[in-house]
Amino acid sequence: MKVLQTVFRQPAAGAQDYSALAAIHPNLVLVFGSVDAIRQGAAAIEGAFPTATRAGCSTAGEISEKGVEDGSLVVTAMHFEHTRVAQVSTVLASMEDSFAAGKRLATGLPVGGLRAVLIFGQGVQINGSAVLSGMTEILGPKVPITGGLAGDGGAFAQTWVLDEQGVSSNRLTCVGLYGDALEFSHGSFGGWSPFGPARKVTRCENNVLFELDGESALAVYKRYLGDHASGLPASGLLFPFAMLGSDHTEVGLIRTILGVDEAAGSLTLAGDINPDGYLRLMHASTDALVDGAEAAAEAAKAMQANPGDGLALLVSCVGRKLVMGGRVDEEVEAVGDVFGKGATLAGFYSYGEISPFTNGVECKLHNQTMTITYIAEAA
Repeated sequence: MKVLQTVFRQPAAGAQDYSALAAIHPNLVLVFGSVDAIRQGAAAIEGAFPTATRAGCSTAGEISEKGVEDGSLVVTAMHFEHTRVAQVSTVLASMEDSFAAGKRLATGLPVGGLRAVLIFGQGVQINGSAVLSGMTEILGPKVPITGGLAGDGGAFAQTWVLDEQGVSSNRLTCVGLYGDALEFSHGSFGGWSPFGPARKVTRCENNVLFELDGESALAVYKRYLGDHASGLPASGLLFPFAMLGSDHTEVGLIRTILGVDEAAGSLTLAGDINPDGYLRLMHASTDALVDGAEAAAEAAKAMQANPGDGLALLVSCVGRKLVMGGRVDEEVEAVGDVFGKGATLAGFYSYGEISPFTNGVECKLHNQTMTITYIAEAA
């Protein structure tokens, strides 16, 4: 397996040279960039890699070998010696179409020899957990699905996905990886701490939260945020919810606020809410988030049967980036230290991260986590 990466810091400044990447004859090209960069660069990428599978999305920050940047275009080319690649895309008609869209993606993938799936979806008008439920209904719980939801620099207005048709604001794309030579490992960890009491979900519909303890969810949330409430929904990234079971037990999932409805007094979260469960607010420090990223990398490395050179795909939540500020590179550096020089780092800051909790466990939509997928081939 060969992996080669180029980072364009001023992608709008002129034509980009992809000749070095094209020289390795890639089977798969992953592209992550700002809204402007990915829209402006899509045609050139198609022209440079006409026979390769192309997938990626707009971001709230790009991750590469060089660290974390905004406004750049990160293009990572991979040449697999023994692994086959297949791509399926679908239009997401509305948030309510999320489950059906997941089923359409999974149904389009050839089943024989499928080892793992990468998925990239638009990040605003979507129920990410419903997409995964639809895919899992078709593929079963044992096929690992990893990836994330696109960002738009924290604006929460319009995100973009790149696939074989170019870029679109309403498509989802997935890439199936096939063959016994594939090495595919993953890890996910947060680093957030709870504060305040657990509050009962008393009214919700899928991923829209209307009431907590019989009161308007938005009103409750604003009281906790205080001065930060004026910055909603973006300020909600600093204070996500931890999901608790009906008996107050931790279930390991965190939910970010994607939008607010003042008239309805509701909060739209990035994934489904347990109607019988509880929610508790979370906050974090930079040191705790960096430790969480390192833990995610250690989990992915521990799964590797034959550690070797490959791609470490990092999908981290934009909320983590906001908390860490100028120290955001530290969580990427922590991951790089775990995998060593043989790993090429690529990824993005997202509006939702997709990964199993552990090996053999059904894939979930995460928020406010660092998820890591390591892709390599056995010698």
